[in-house]
Amino acid sequence: MSSEKEMVQSVFRSSGLWVRAGHTILTWSITLILFLHNTDLRRSEERGELLIPLLFFLLVVFSVLLYFSVSLMDPGFVLKEAAQASLEEAESMIPEATVPRVRRCGYCFLLQPMRARHCAACGHCVRRFDHHCPWISNCVGERNHRVFVLYLCVELLTLLWASHIALSGFSPAETWSSWLRLHAVLLAALSVVVVCSLVVLVLLCCHGYLASVNCTTWEFMSRHRVPYLKDVPEDQSPFDSGLLLNLWAFCCVCRAVAWERVYAAKSRTVKHDELRNI
Repeated sequence: MSSEKEMVQSVFRSSGLWVRAGHTILTWSITLILFLHNTDLRRSEERGELLIPLLFFLLVVFSVLLYFSVSLMDPGFVLKEAAQASLEEAESMIPEATVPRVRRCGYCFLLQPMRARHCAACGHCVRRFDHHCPWISNCVGERNHRVFVLYLCVELLTLLWASHIALSGFSPAETWSSWLRLHAVLLAALSVVVVCSLVVLVLLCCHGYLASVNCTTWEFMSRHRVPYLKDVPEDQSPFDSGLLLNLWAFCCVCRAVAWERVYAAKSRTVKHDELRNI
């Protein structure tokens, strides 16, 4: 019970509230600018054509709801009782020599399931830890990784549409100074939208690749520091099952995975292939 209470407190810590409030204010400020300036949205409203403005508004609402979902979700925090029970079950079914020795976290002193890592910002170990995202003030892990990628997709679509709308609001002026005075606010909004679009696009491409090879950001960036990957060749992964199966597992498997079993099965397969090739 105390572990669950600490988990909730870490999700709703004050720094996270400020980040979420800032994201919400920025999102609706830019949306308001796009509706108030002489853009396609406003011209559609003036003509009585409300479908496009309504669809854009609903898309913004959906992106905000997804943001709060991934931000407030449990990313897969390792709780004491669950971690102990799952590891005891895994160890009883897997030969000891096929997987690295189970590590105990040096911060919360829990036995870490394979692919878990302690997050100093959240104060918990996270299953299939990917990274701690300051944008959502939460970890991205086993339980919310797919929601995070879905959020990136919706956010990118929203930002690209917002860029198109903002560009439609610019009109010629007699001088550059008068043009800047006329469009300063809209230009600032467009600049923010373009920068955010590039960031989200890069993130989406990176996570799309990682999902396709069943890897995490932590494993990819710090492979040499990950105990269960130190003895694995650089071009191999103990969790890679091929493109289609990796994407299926990422998008459709919603249960906790015993990665120790996957690792052991992959290790036995590799050893069998090596012996067969001798």
